[in-house]
Amino acid sequence: MINSTLSNLSFILGAYLHVGKLRYFYFLITALLYIVIVAVNTSLIVVICLNRSLHEPMYLFLCSLFVNELYGSTGLFPFLLLQILSDIHTVSAPFCYLQIFSLYTYGGVEISNLAVMSYDRYLAICCPLQYNTLMTLNKVFIFIFVVWLYTFVKFVIILSLNIRLTLCGNFINSLYCQNYLVVKLACSDTRLNDIYGLFSIVLSIIIPLLPILFSYIKILKVCFAASKQTRQKAVSTCTPQLVSLLNFSFGCCFEILQSRFDMTGVPSVLRIILSLYFLIIQPLLNPIMYGMQMSKIRRTFKHLFCYKLLTGQIDTM
Repeated sequence: MINSTLSNLSFILGAYLHVGKLRYFYFLITALLYIVIVAVNTSLIVVICLNRSLHEPMYLFLCSLFVNELYGSTGLFPFLLLQILSDIHTVSAPFCYLQIFSLYTYGGVEISNLAVMSYDRYLAICCPLQYNTLMTLNKVFIFIFVVWLYTFVKFVIILSLNIRLTLCGNFINSLYCQNYLVVKLACSDTRLNDIYGLFSIVLSIIIPLLPILFSYIKILKVCFAASKQTRQKAVSTCTPQLVSLLNFSFGCCFEILQSRFDMTGVPSVLRIILSLYFLIIQPLLNPIMYGMQMSKIRRTFKHLFCYKLLTGQIDTM
């Protein structure tokens, strides 16, 4: 048994042992990805906030989604960059628990936000005449507030259960701190953690999936009975959300597989990609996909940034 007090305990991250001479290449790729993620998400948040015509439910939910991408990326990328260049791959217990909290709340907010967005699309497509009364701006802000508060409270409980554990080891075979891997190090009773962990899976995954399934089943029924133009509009509106949901689910399955099952037979580079997939691809894919798909966002983006470029050129003349 080791001293598990927060002030003294540190964890060793074993996945960095394979970095070797390629550390500067990995650092460059990781830094470039982080810069792109911050740039595209921030740009779209600015576009939505500055243009009053985009202060509609769909775009406000998108703004919450982009803020969450920045939040999750910031919980991962600066840490990765420091660890890649470091020769000692340790992390203090307080920071490890903080990273667990930030990354898991990112995932919880992501799927809950997608659930609210699917419900919004259901109202817009299936109840167009009542949409403005059913989805007011006040309700939008309440939905966003509940999504974030619900997720944070849920994972505060998980964190408090983790901190009380007595640990018998400090080696984590991962690039970052993961809740399941920390719990596996415990030599004290983890039954409460396991029970709440299963309960948390229901709260985090099953409950958000219910409105998603309900919304898209209703949307499909309307599409089959509607005109070709209505079907095309529904498909163009819902496609980004479905792609985002499938990509996020795919990435989460990868993360669960590599953390809970023995994958020593899988090449280390592939294991790293599996563990980072939903933390990298999702924040990169969402803003690009929604920015390209939503014509109103594209027009606003071009207007704002082209206008600044033109005025800048005029001022320099």
